[in-house]
Amino acid sequence: MRKVLTATCLGAVAALAVGAAYANDDLAKMAANPKDWVIPAGDYASSRYSKLNQINASNVGKLQVAWTFSTGVLRGHEGGPLIIGNMMYVHTPFPNKVYALDLSQDNKIVWKYEPKQDPNVIPVMCCDTVNRGVAYGDGKIFLHQADTTLVALDAKTGQVVWSVKNGDPAKGGTGTSAPLVVKDKVLIGISGGEFGVQCHVTAYDLKSGKQVWRAFSEGPDDQIMFDPEKTTEHGKPVGKDSSLKTWQGDQWKIGGGCTWGWLSYDPSLNLVYYGSGNPSTWNPKQRPGDNKWSMTIFARNPDTGVARWVYQMTPHDEWDYDGVNEMILSDQNVGGADRKLLTHFDRNGLAYTMDRATGELLVAEKYDPKVNWTSGVDMNKSSPTYGRPKVLDQFSTEKGGEDKNTKGICPAALGTKDQQPAAYSPDTQLFYVPTNHVCMDYEPFKVSYTAGQPYVGATLSMYPPSGENHMGNFIAWDNKTGKIVWSLPEQFSVWSGALATAGGVVFYGTLEGYLKAVDAKTGKELYKFKTPSGIIGNVTTYEQGGRQFVAVLSGVGGWAGIGLAAGLTDPTAGLGAVGGYAALSNYTALGGTLTVFALPQ
Repeated sequence: MRKVLTATCLGAVAALAVGAAYANDDLAKMAANPKDWVIPAGDYASSRYSKLNQINASNVGKLQVAWTFSTGVLRGHEGGPLIIGNMMYVHTPFPNKVYALDLSQDNKIVWKYEPKQDPNVIPVMCCDTVNRGVAYGDGKIFLHQADTTLVALDAKTGQVVWSVKNGDPAKGGTGTSAPLVVKDKVLIGISGGEFGVQCHVTAYDLKSGKQVWRAFSEGPDDQIMFDPEKTTEHGKPVGKDSSLKTWQGDQWKIGGGCTWGWLSYDPSLNLVYYGSGNPSTWNPKQRPGDNKWSMTIFARNPDTGVARWVYQMTPHDEWDYDGVNEMILSDQNVGGADRKLLTHFDRNGLAYTMDRATGELLVAEKYDPKVNWTSGVDMNKSSPTYGRPKVLDQFSTEKGGEDKNTKGICPAALGTKDQQPAAYSPDTQLFYVPTNHVCMDYEPFKVSYTAGQPYVGATLSMYPPSGENHMGNFIAWDNKTGKIVWSLPEQFSVWSGALATAGGVVFYGTLEGYLKAVDAKTGKELYKFKTPSGIIGNVTTYEQGGRQFVAVLSGVGGWAGIGLAAGLTDPTAGLGAVGGYAALSNYTALGGTLTVFALPQ
């Protein structure tokens, strides 16, 4: 298998070397212009940092609403708009409308795209009908629809240039994530771990939509696109059939490991980074073994799809701690040496700092002191369990077994952080992290697989840590020491993406609907404004006509707000979130609004 795979890779590389210039060489240059926001995370490094500083710590308290835009859609509004020159591209949850607004003509709607999708996809979507945004490249806007259609729209007219189906909703596959354009390809993952989908990341040709490669999270080496002798974990080759050996029989075919989070890219190393989610089912007794490569950080060559290195954070996941959160790339000095770092805040409550060239694990520490399922990661490189978390039996749902309710596990299944992205400021060298401060009871039960039907096998309830009444914190984190620098408590989980700026200000939103601005060094609150609905969108900034603007989507929903979004009242519904966030309805209601702020003229 290895020889066949290697030959294929070499052939692909040779073809690329001979091939014409990439269709999208200028995207990185466009992203370097702070006036625009052309990549979903702001840049390839997923830093969510802006060099704009017209709005700063001394004047942010004077912010006013400059304009608003109603999306015409309710339910959870995750992600944020793209800004390219005079144009802003705004997306919505299902039915996944896209609006093109001309910022130089009083925000006129230039075009609107509204796909016709089968509404039967809605009940297949695990945790609300969210969408995390569109991507841009080669004069096109790329949208991953709920029904897994990846569509390329002409950025000027909104006309469909090409479309391709990335999965099968009838078997549980759905689309919620934002694509990433790298060179001449569009990369996209897929959702469906709660339905037993064998998940993947796929690269499509930017111009034609033709599938170039597809790398699954689990399966044989040719499907996961591993070279057994060159793909490494902890610097050592993973070996032949590294995934198959960790599953019982053919369970890998319904193994989950979905890829609905964020993708990052390092052009200098030519590596794409992303994480895979939970193995299917949520009942760990039914899937003995490490279940590789679910819960894993992947570094892949975007040209060939072949994995350079991997690191499995939560082997044999017992708690639904998806590893899909963003990989933030930074260049920092560690121990007197300049290192190319990757920092990842995992659902499991551990923050990882790694060398992104080699996959070497440098730091793994809890970023919420209440995390209790593990005593920490084995950092002894000579240990046979190096890099593995040390699980405490008291909070092991595997040890408890089927039909046993294991209580007081921290964090809950939605993690110390879910998909809501953190930001990194090179000015302070701190990471600004929206977190969940939530624990759970978890009772696994036996479940059988039927294509297109939920394949969960656990009942959950969620609540704040014992003796506390707040469910979120917004923290500043030092990735070199693995320490919290400051922490701001919030009544509910902080489910919005953060933004850091050269003005010394960090922005985030709350589930009640407040946009907040805090001092990047101290965490002191400098400004807050109540938007029309709870904020689970990501804060964005841009410059137009000489003014800096800050924009955020409000529209409560997502996993935390699923009770409000879908009208659910059973406390165990929404995989336990409905009961945990029942009080949210006292503070906000459904909405769908883009609110844009600026300093007074």
